[in-house]
Amino acid sequence: MDWNIRLNRALDYIEENLSNEIDFDYAAKLALCSRNDLSNMFFIVTGIQLSEYIRRRRLSLAALELQNSDEKIINISMKYGYSSPTAFNRAFQNQHKVSPQYARSRKIFINSYPRITFQIILNGEINMKCRIEKKEAFKVVGAKKTFRNDMVENLLPHFWRDLPQETYEKIIKQSNGEPKGLLGLCANFGGEHTFDYYIATSTKNSEVQDLDQINIPEATWAIFEAEGTVTELINRIWQEWFPSSGYRRADNSIPDVEVYFDYDFPKENYTYELWYPVVKE
Repeated sequence: MDWNIRLNRALDYIEENLSNEIDFDYAAKLALCSRNDLSNMFFIVTGIQLSEYIRRRRLSLAALELQNSDEKIINISMKYGYSSPTAFNRAFQNQHKVSPQYARSRKIFINSYPRITFQIILNGEINMKCRIEKKEAFKVVGAKKTFRNDMVENLLPHFWRDLPQETYEKIIKQSNGEPKGLLGLCANFGGEHTFDYYIATSTKNSEVQDLDQINIPEATWAIFEAEGTVTELINRIWQEWFPSSGYRRADNSIPDVEVYFDYDFPKENYTYELWYPVVKE
């Protein structure tokens, strides 16, 4: 089943329950994926977190109900998930730029946020170099930092740039495994839209001091080779390759892996690989 169909099934359920408690595990089940994959895919396609989308939709419906009914404001706020009038008033003003009382009394235009419907267009005009390979388990060591999904594009380059040279040298010194080169790992995906990112290398050494360690189990990988912007390729993989490939991402316990073949990364022009653990649909 294509990703756009799966996302729309989950979104149908969410839309039907904007005034109720939303079971995100059930929404993910409708999309035939994990809760984390649903959240990540939604963010990749739309550019906003699923929780933020729901917040905007609820406040849009709350504003419409406020202007078109005599229901008490406190009842409307509770209906759409706000436990106090103060919290509702603050959120309402952030989105609509006026208070609930003002919006009701003046019948002004509000910032309504419409429902999203997914139509993922598979362009296919630019080839993606991809191969499917089964790899044995391997060990990775490096430096780790936790990020939020919606901040990664702004802060991740700083992590690479600001990592001390002596830490780079310590990591590179341990490099004697496969895949070769410097690695970037997205791992430990959390329920609060967070993940751990490692600047690391693969090693066969048993004793490693002062570096974070993660063991990667045996897995089947979809491996993409490219040059240039990593973010652009990631978006194309999720928007084009996964919906049409017959594969889905494997369990979230296995990280995504970026492989940079040159140890003097980052630099302007570089060849890299993106590894995604996959299973056949």
